[in-house]
Amino acid sequence: MRTRPRRAVVAAVALFAAVGTLPAAAAQDQQHQEHPSHGGLSATIRYTEYGIPHILAKNYADLGFGTGWAQAADQVCTLADGFVTVRGERARFFGADAASDSALASATNNLSSDLYFRGVREAGTVEKVMAERAPLGPSRAVKDLMRGFTAGYNTWLKKNRITDPACKGAGWVRPVTVQDVAARNFALAVLGGQGRAVDGITAARPPASTTLTVGTPDARDTARAARDLFAADSADMGSNAVAFSGATTANGRGLLLGNPHYPWQGGRRFWQSQQTIPGELNIAGGSLLGSATISIGHNAQVAWSHTVATGITLNLHQLTLDPADPTTYLVDGKPERMTERRVTVAVKDGDPVTKTQWWTRYGPVVTSLGAALPLPWTTTTAYALNDPNATNLRASDTALGFGKARSTSEVLGALQRTQGLPWVNTIAADSRGHTLFTQSQVLPRITDELAQRCSTPLGRVTYPASGVAILDGSRGDCALGSDPDAVQPGILGPAKMPVLKDAPYAENSNDSAWLANADRPITGYERVFGTVGTQRSMRTRGALQDVSAMAARGRLTVRDLQAQQFANRVTAGGLVAADAAKACAALPGGTATGSDDKAVDVSAACGVLAAWDRTANTDSRGALLFDRLWRKLPVAQLWKVPFSATDPVNTPSTLNTDPPAFATALADTVTELRAAGIPLDSRLGEHQFVVRNGKRIAVPGGTESLGVWNKVEPVWNPASGGYTEVTTGSSYIQAVGWDGGRCPVARTLLTYSQSSNPNSPHYSDQTRLFSAERWVTSRFCEKDILSSPALRVVRVRS
Repeated sequence: MRTRPRRAVVAAVALFAAVGTLPAAAAQDQQHQEHPSHGGLSATIRYTEYGIPHILAKNYADLGFGTGWAQAADQVCTLADGFVTVRGERARFFGADAASDSALASATNNLSSDLYFRGVREAGTVEKVMAERAPLGPSRAVKDLMRGFTAGYNTWLKKNRITDPACKGAGWVRPVTVQDVAARNFALAVLGGQGRAVDGITAARPPASTTLTVGTPDARDTARAARDLFAADSADMGSNAVAFSGATTANGRGLLLGNPHYPWQGGRRFWQSQQTIPGELNIAGGSLLGSATISIGHNAQVAWSHTVATGITLNLHQLTLDPADPTTYLVDGKPERMTERRVTVAVKDGDPVTKTQWWTRYGPVVTSLGAALPLPWTTTTAYALNDPNATNLRASDTALGFGKARSTSEVLGALQRTQGLPWVNTIAADSRGHTLFTQSQVLPRITDELAQRCSTPLGRVTYPASGVAILDGSRGDCALGSDPDAVQPGILGPAKMPVLKDAPYAENSNDSAWLANADRPITGYERVFGTVGTQRSMRTRGALQDVSAMAARGRLTVRDLQAQQFANRVTAGGLVAADAAKACAALPGGTATGSDDKAVDVSAACGVLAAWDRTANTDSRGALLFDRLWRKLPVAQLWKVPFSATDPVNTPSTLNTDPPAFATALADTVTELRAAGIPLDSRLGEHQFVVRNGKRIAVPGGTESLGVWNKVEPVWNPASGGYTEVTTGSSYIQAVGWDGGRCPVARTLLTYSQSSNPNSPHYSDQTRLFSAERWVTSRFCEKDILSSPALRVVRVRS
């Protein structure tokens, strides 16, 4: 942000002076203030309602310090657990065979996780990237933030007693280094690449015998598995976001609604704060735990959100091996030896384990991308994984660029300059009425031309089907090359990224960029970004219906964004519930045969489906019945009207109730609910809830396939009352606009609350707000912060 020097100085003096003249309630809160005996890093943290910290600092190191301190205060156990992961010490503390930390990698057990992360550490991977000069490596500001965060976390540990039972008294909660903080950022960067292949990297072994041969993977099965693997991302972690231009709003200014769907537990939770360096940075929003920057948020003039994108962040190189040595591969006929990485990890109650990983010029040898996608290492062939995000620690610089931006064009400029986002789209709106959608990701430089020229027989099937390129690693002319506008070799440059500017609305719900605006389709991008002209998800279809209608209606305000977030309209219900009710009523004798061949009286279900209001509100009667039925209907026989690329928002349609499978699914649903003692017409919130400190909190929303904007993925446990926990779903939500004043109009909500400590007052307070569909009014400007009735001030120093 460019600020006149005098204005910056005046702002700084005013802010720090304001902290010194706080209301009496804050001044009396002396027990929360720290008075160190020596100098060093420092920050002032002003807490407002719901434990939201407003961190005030003089520079980036101090800002990082305050952020690390405040995150530790709320999330010390979750943070500490993640640091154990990236140090490669899970097997040492928790046992080799125990399930690993799924927030930071895909490893199935702690031993596999440790072998990978210990290998990364011993190879100096993160340190090498940190040593690169910006823009290839992190900027000085980001390094200062990391240094400060490290000191803030460590100082909190030194000066406070842990009360969270998850790690109270645990030996694995220890001070961290800047390397640990950077390694956590690295783990997030490679989630879509090396992170999804950890087991395949650590288990890769050359064939035991030079005479051993294994068949090539079936191309069709591999393509199907790759498509399913990468499509599954939107179910596990996704998002909605929409930006409305001034042409659709009541005052000609922009609006943004961000609704990311992230895990409710573990190291990919969001944490909410405001970060201020007077005259330099002033930003509010949600950070992923362990990060010193804000990922999704707003400043005084622009707001942005992210959605998990469809771009494939990895590619494979099929290696032709030396017949005499399966650890040697050929490039243009010349042999190259693989590099051995011998990694040793400590194991609880056992001897250390040493394994070898095998690396090539392209990346690690990998023998699978999950159990369903094997890539066997034979005497003739192996596969190496290329992940360009393994040299990308630029996401924090991208976040800082957003924080300083004054318009959507400057948001796009920050993306083009830093090129740091590994696996998300960006949607933004500004106070001048502009909108932006862009799929600006760090992707391998896979062009359709390169895939056509260099794909192996297996790759010629996987690339069109899934976007996963498998290139001929024996040919030097199949190297990825460089785009002139890319900050690192081997990635696609900004000129190739899908971009939509100043559309009346720009929306994404984790499908490809094609229909960010249904009236202005985006085409012409490489297949690695995603598809064009293919069927959209139920959530995308419902979202496009909603936001296009809102844009057409016009005169929109922040209140309209709030209403959209909690409309809880079940898109699938609107399409098929009436037909399902009619087909139910037409069943002879009101009975249907279940999958166990038993006749079931389903007549009561017919009226419930007919009367249901087609929403997933906590008081909706029939929503749970439809949810359980919808999950049982066979996808292959679901629709009478197939998908049409000329009407992608409204097709496929018309429930196919002709096959016996419909009646069977209905019978099984009724049987299931009755066996659990759940009335068919019960309110959704009575059986979709979370338990916090022994109390049930009803949860609104619905699962991915129902097409509800307010997505939640609950765990079905009928013995305990229905859906009794949420794994992923709506997380840090923000509705942001402007009214011409100095302060943005913002409403926020952190669905699972700030702290994972059950002893914290902020363990479930916002979860109760989420249940009641209520919002937090953002306190962005100083006058609003200082007038908070909950104001509590903590001054912290190292």
